[in-house]
Amino acid sequence: MQESARNARINSAKDLAVYKAAYELAMKIFELSKRFPTEEKFALTSQIRRSSRSVCLNLREAWGKAPI
Repeated sequence: MQESARNARINSAKDLAVYKAAYELAMKIFELSKRFPTEEKFALTSQIRRSSRSVCLNLREAWGKAPI
């Protein structure tokens, strides 16, 4: 990790490395899920997409609840 990146100020959950990794993974999951069979559109595909987004949402929620 570069020195400037290590010392960068974190102003929101979106600045966290784990958030960035989770967001990128969620986008990859979304793209991969486009290839799922159409009969899975409202079952497996929907569940996988929702669960992948929940990681980022949970990080943002926890950030909002953190004491200042």
